[in-house]
Amino acid sequence: MTALTPRLRWTFSDGLTLVGRELGRLRQEPGELVAALVFPAVMVVLFGYVFGSAIQVPGGGDYREYLMPGLFSMVTFSAVMAVMTRVATDASRGVMDRFRSMPMARLAVPFGQTGADSLIGLLMLAIMVGAGLLVGWQPHRGLLPTAGAFLLLMVLRYALSWVGVYVGLAVKNDQVADAMVPLFLPFTMLSNSFVPTDGMPGWLRFLADWNPVSALTAASRELFGNPGAPSGDVAWPLAHPVATVLLWSAALLVVFVPLSVRAYNRGGR
Repeated sequence: MTALTPRLRWTFSDGLTLVGRELGRLRQEPGELVAALVFPAVMVVLFGYVFGSAIQVPGGGDYREYLMPGLFSMVTFSAVMAVMTRVATDASRGVMDRFRSMPMARLAVPFGQTGADSLIGLLMLAIMVGAGLLVGWQPHRGLLPTAGAFLLLMVLRYALSWVGVYVGLAVKNDQVADAMVPLFLPFTMLSNSFVPTDGMPGWLRFLADWNPVSALTAASRELFGNPGAPSGDVAWPLAHPVATVLLWSAALLVVFVPLSVRAYNRGGR
Protein backbone atom coordinates (compact mmCIF):
# COMPACT_ATOMS: atom_id res chain seq x y z
CA MET A 1 0.00 0.00 0.00
CA THR A 2 2.85 2.38 0.85
CA ALA A 3 4.58 1.72 -2.47
CA LEU A 4 1.33 1.97 -4.41
CA THR A 5 0.31 5.40 -3.11
CA PRO A 6 3.26 7.37 -4.59
CA ARG A 7 2.73 5.61 -7.92
CA LEU A 8 -0.94 6.57 -7.98
CA ARG A 9 -0.04 10.14 -7.05
CA TRP A 10 2.53 10.20 -9.86
CA THR A 11 0.02 8.85 -12.38
CA PHE A 12 -2.66 11.31 -11.28
CA SER A 13 -0.27 14.27 -11.39
CA ASP A 14 1.01 13.39 -14.87
CA GLY A 15 -2.55 12.79 -16.04
CA LEU A 16 -3.69 16.23 -14.85
CA THR A 17 -0.74 17.78 -16.67
CA LEU A 18 -1.87 16.13 -19.89
CA VAL A 19 -5.46 17.20 -19.29
CA GLY A 20 -4.15 20.75 -19.18
CA ARG A 21 -2.18 20.12 -22.36
CA GLU A 22 -5.31 18.98 -24.22
CA LEU A 23 -7.34 21.95 -23.01
CA GLY A 24 -4.47 24.28 -23.94
CA ARG A 25 -4.40 22.82 -27.45
CA LEU A 26 -8.07 23.68 -27.85
CA ARG A 27 -7.32 27.28 -26.89
CA GLN A 28 -4.73 27.36 -29.66
CA GLU A 29 -7.25 25.90 -32.13
CA PRO A 30 -10.44 27.82 -31.24
CA GLY A 31 -12.21 26.73 -34.42
CA GLU A 32 -12.32 23.13 -33.21
CA LEU A 33 -13.68 24.22 -29.84
CA VAL A 34 -16.31 26.52 -31.35
CA ALA A 35 -17.49 23.77 -33.72
CA ALA A 36 -17.76 21.31 -30.82
CA LEU A 37 -19.79 23.77 -28.76
CA VAL A 38 -22.05 25.05 -31.54
CA PHE A 39 -22.92 21.53 -32.73
CA PRO A 40 -25.23 20.70 -29.76
CA ALA A 41 -27.24 23.90 -30.14
CA VAL A 42 -27.63 23.34 -33.89
CA MET A 43 -28.88 19.80 -33.27
CA VAL A 44 -31.54 21.05 -30.86
CA VAL A 45 -32.89 23.56 -33.38
CA LEU A 46 -32.58 21.28 -36.41
CA PHE A 47 -34.16 18.13 -34.99
CA GLY A 48 -36.56 19.91 -32.65
CA TYR A 49 -38.24 22.02 -35.30
CA VAL A 50 -37.76 19.89 -38.43
CA PHE A 51 -38.90 16.59 -36.90
CA GLY A 52 -41.14 18.13 -34.26
CA SER A 53 -44.04 18.76 -36.58
CA ALA A 54 -43.96 15.32 -38.20
CA ILE A 55 -43.48 12.76 -35.41
CA GLN A 56 -46.03 11.67 -32.84
CA VAL A 57 -44.69 10.92 -29.36
CA PRO A 58 -45.83 7.54 -27.95
CA GLY A 59 -48.42 8.26 -25.28
CA GLY A 60 -48.58 11.91 -26.27
CA GLY A 61 -46.49 14.86 -25.21
CA ASP A 62 -44.22 17.50 -26.68
CA TYR A 63 -41.72 16.18 -29.21
CA ARG A 64 -38.93 18.49 -28.09
CA GLU A 65 -39.18 17.11 -24.57
CA TYR A 66 -39.09 13.63 -26.09
CA LEU A 67 -36.12 14.60 -28.25
CA MET A 68 -33.75 16.21 -25.73
CA PRO A 69 -32.72 13.00 -23.91
CA GLY A 70 -31.90 11.50 -27.32
CA LEU A 71 -29.73 14.47 -28.20
CA PHE A 72 -27.99 14.23 -24.83
CA SER A 73 -27.20 10.62 -25.70
CA MET A 74 -25.98 11.58 -29.17
CA VAL A 75 -23.55 14.12 -27.70
CA THR A 76 -22.43 11.52 -25.16
CA PHE A 77 -21.51 9.03 -27.87
CA SER A 78 -19.53 11.67 -29.73
CA ALA A 79 -16.78 10.97 -27.17
CA VAL A 80 -15.65 7.96 -29.19
CA MET A 81 -15.17 9.99 -32.37
CA ALA A 82 -13.61 13.04 -30.70
CA VAL A 83 -11.05 11.13 -28.63
CA MET A 84 -10.26 8.72 -31.46
CA THR A 85 -9.44 11.62 -33.78
CA ARG A 86 -7.26 13.46 -31.24
CA VAL A 87 -5.33 10.34 -30.25
CA ALA A 88 -4.78 9.26 -33.87
CA THR A 89 -3.56 12.77 -34.72
CA ASP A 90 -1.03 12.69 -31.87
CA ALA A 91 0.12 9.22 -32.91
CA SER A 92 0.57 10.18 -36.56
CA ARG A 93 2.58 13.28 -35.63
CA GLY A 94 4.94 11.40 -33.33
CA VAL A 95 3.61 13.02 -30.15
CA MET A 96 2.93 9.63 -28.56
CA ASP A 97 6.52 8.54 -29.24
CA ARG A 98 7.80 11.64 -27.48
CA PHE A 99 5.54 10.94 -24.52
CA ARG A 100 6.88 7.37 -24.30
CA SER A 101 10.44 8.70 -24.14
CA MET A 102 9.60 10.92 -21.15
CA PRO A 103 9.68 9.81 -17.50
CA MET A 104 5.92 9.77 -17.00
CA ALA A 105 3.39 7.19 -15.87
CA ARG A 106 2.13 4.99 -18.71
CA LEU A 107 -1.49 5.41 -17.68
CA ALA A 108 -1.15 9.20 -17.64
CA VAL A 109 -1.45 9.73 -21.41
CA PRO A 110 -4.78 7.93 -21.95
CA PHE A 111 -5.98 9.30 -18.60
CA GLY A 112 -5.21 12.82 -19.82
CA GLN A 113 -7.11 12.27 -23.06
CA THR A 114 -10.19 10.88 -21.35
CA GLY A 115 -10.11 13.46 -18.57
CA ALA A 116 -9.95 16.35 -21.03
CA ASP A 117 -12.82 14.86 -23.04
CA SER A 118 -14.96 14.66 -19.89
CA LEU A 119 -14.48 18.39 -19.27
CA ILE A 120 -15.26 19.22 -22.90
CA GLY A 121 -18.29 16.91 -22.80
CA LEU A 122 -19.55 18.61 -19.65
CA LEU A 123 -19.38 21.99 -21.40
CA MET A 124 -21.14 20.61 -24.48
CA LEU A 125 -23.86 19.15 -22.28
CA ALA A 126 -24.33 22.49 -20.50
CA ILE A 127 -24.76 24.29 -23.83
CA MET A 128 -27.27 21.70 -25.00
CA VAL A 129 -29.21 22.02 -21.73
CA GLY A 130 -29.38 25.78 -22.26
CA ALA A 131 -30.59 25.33 -25.82
CA GLY A 132 -33.15 22.77 -24.66
CA LEU A 133 -34.52 25.10 -22.02
CA LEU A 134 -34.91 27.81 -24.65
CA VAL A 135 -37.03 25.55 -26.89
CA GLY A 136 -39.28 24.35 -24.07
CA TRP A 137 -37.58 21.26 -22.61
CA GLN A 138 -37.37 20.83 -18.86
CA PRO A 139 -36.93 18.04 -16.31
CA HIS A 140 -39.99 17.24 -14.19
CA ARG A 141 -38.87 14.86 -11.43
CA GLY A 142 -36.85 17.11 -9.18
CA LEU A 143 -33.21 17.74 -8.39
CA LEU A 144 -31.92 14.27 -7.48
CA PRO A 145 -33.30 12.35 -10.49
CA THR A 146 -32.13 15.17 -12.78
CA ALA A 147 -28.63 15.10 -11.29
CA GLY A 148 -28.68 11.30 -11.60
CA ALA A 149 -29.49 11.55 -15.31
CA PHE A 150 -26.61 13.94 -15.99
CA LEU A 151 -24.25 11.80 -13.91
CA LEU A 152 -25.29 8.75 -15.92
CA LEU A 153 -24.57 10.60 -19.17
CA MET A 154 -21.09 11.60 -17.97
CA VAL A 155 -20.24 8.13 -16.64
CA LEU A 156 -21.01 6.50 -19.99
CA ARG A 157 -19.20 9.28 -21.85
CA TYR A 158 -16.08 8.63 -19.80
CA ALA A 159 -16.28 4.90 -20.51
CA LEU A 160 -16.78 5.57 -24.24
CA SER A 161 -13.78 7.90 -24.32
CA TRP A 162 -11.57 4.90 -23.51
CA VAL A 163 -12.95 3.19 -26.61
CA GLY A 164 -11.85 6.26 -28.56
CA VAL A 165 -8.35 6.07 -27.04
CA TYR A 166 -7.94 2.45 -28.05
CA VAL A 167 -9.23 2.91 -31.60
CA GLY A 168 -7.08 6.02 -32.07
CA LEU A 169 -3.97 4.17 -30.91
CA ALA A 170 -4.86 1.24 -33.14
CA VAL A 171 -5.27 3.24 -36.36
CA LYS A 172 -2.36 5.67 -35.64
CA ASN A 173 -3.41 7.87 -38.55
CA ASP A 174 -5.53 11.00 -38.40
CA GLN A 175 -6.84 10.59 -41.96
CA VAL A 176 -7.98 7.04 -41.25
CA ALA A 177 -9.62 8.23 -38.04
CA ASP A 178 -11.47 10.99 -39.89
CA ALA A 179 -12.68 8.45 -42.46
CA MET A 180 -13.98 6.21 -39.65
CA VAL A 181 -16.11 8.91 -38.04
CA PRO A 182 -19.19 8.24 -40.26
CA LEU A 183 -19.06 4.56 -39.25
CA PHE A 184 -20.08 5.49 -35.70
CA LEU A 185 -23.14 7.53 -36.73
CA PRO A 186 -25.44 4.48 -37.16
CA PHE A 187 -25.02 3.74 -33.45
CA THR A 188 -26.77 7.00 -32.59
CA MET A 189 -29.33 6.89 -35.39
CA LEU A 190 -30.33 3.22 -34.97
CA SER A 191 -32.00 3.83 -31.62
CA ASN A 192 -35.00 5.43 -29.95
CA SER A 193 -33.24 8.80 -29.76
CA PHE A 194 -35.27 10.55 -32.45
CA VAL A 195 -38.15 8.23 -33.31
CA PRO A 196 -39.95 5.38 -31.52
CA THR A 197 -38.77 1.88 -32.38
CA ASP A 198 -42.30 0.42 -32.53
CA GLY A 199 -42.64 0.94 -36.29
CA MET A 200 -39.31 -0.65 -37.20
CA PRO A 201 -39.09 -4.14 -38.74
CA GLY A 202 -38.58 -6.85 -36.14
CA TRP A 203 -34.88 -7.44 -36.71
CA LEU A 204 -34.13 -3.72 -36.83
CA ARG A 205 -36.15 -3.05 -33.70
CA PHE A 206 -34.18 -5.77 -31.89
CA LEU A 207 -30.90 -4.03 -32.77
CA ALA A 208 -32.29 -0.64 -31.76
CA ASP A 209 -33.68 -1.88 -28.44
CA TRP A 210 -30.35 -3.48 -27.47
CA ASN A 211 -28.32 -0.50 -28.62
CA PRO A 212 -26.72 1.22 -25.58
CA VAL A 213 -27.81 4.55 -27.04
CA SER A 214 -31.43 3.46 -26.61
CA ALA A 215 -30.81 2.44 -23.00
CA LEU A 216 -29.16 5.77 -22.21
CA THR A 217 -31.99 7.68 -23.89
CA ALA A 218 -34.64 5.66 -22.06
CA ALA A 219 -32.85 6.14 -18.73
CA SER A 220 -32.64 9.89 -19.32
CA ARG A 221 -36.32 10.15 -20.21
CA GLU A 222 -37.22 8.20 -17.10
CA LEU A 223 -35.06 10.30 -14.78
CA PHE A 224 -36.04 13.62 -16.36
CA GLY A 225 -39.71 12.66 -16.43
CA ASN A 226 -39.92 13.37 -20.17
CA PRO A 227 -42.42 11.64 -22.49
CA GLY A 228 -41.49 8.40 -24.22
CA ALA A 229 -40.29 6.43 -21.19
CA PRO A 230 -40.64 2.68 -21.94
CA SER A 231 -43.68 0.87 -20.64
CA GLY A 232 -45.37 -2.49 -21.14
CA ASP A 233 -43.65 -5.46 -22.74
CA VAL A 234 -40.27 -4.10 -23.88
CA ALA A 235 -36.76 -5.48 -24.25
CA TRP A 236 -34.78 -5.93 -21.02
CA PRO A 237 -32.41 -2.97 -21.63
CA LEU A 238 -35.38 -0.64 -22.02
CA ALA A 239 -37.20 -2.10 -19.03
CA HIS A 240 -34.09 -1.57 -16.86
CA PRO A 241 -32.32 1.32 -18.63
CA VAL A 242 -30.36 2.71 -15.66
CA ALA A 243 -28.93 -0.70 -14.78
CA THR A 244 -28.16 -1.33 -18.46
CA VAL A 245 -26.19 1.92 -18.80
CA LEU A 246 -24.19 1.16 -15.65
CA LEU A 247 -23.43 -2.35 -16.92
CA TRP A 248 -22.33 -1.00 -20.30
CA SER A 249 -20.12 1.58 -18.60
CA ALA A 250 -18.48 -0.99 -16.34
CA ALA A 251 -17.95 -3.44 -19.21
CA LEU A 252 -16.38 -0.81 -21.46
CA LEU A 253 -14.00 0.32 -18.72
CA VAL A 254 -13.01 -3.24 -17.82
CA VAL A 255 -12.25 -4.06 -21.45
CA PHE A 256 -10.84 -0.86 -22.91
CA VAL A 257 -8.77 0.61 -20.06
CA PRO A 258 -6.26 -2.29 -20.12
CA LEU A 259 -6.46 -2.51 -23.93
CA SER A 260 -5.69 1.21 -24.25
CA VAL A 261 -2.77 1.06 -21.83
CA ARG A 262 -1.38 -2.00 -23.61
CA ALA A 263 -1.79 -0.35 -27.03
CA TYR A 264 0.00 2.76 -25.77
CA ASN A 265 2.88 0.76 -24.30
CA ARG A 266 3.30 -1.33 -27.47
CA GLY A 267 2.91 1.58 -29.85
CA GLY A 268 6.58 2.39 -30.01
CA ARG A 269 7.70 -1.14 -30.79
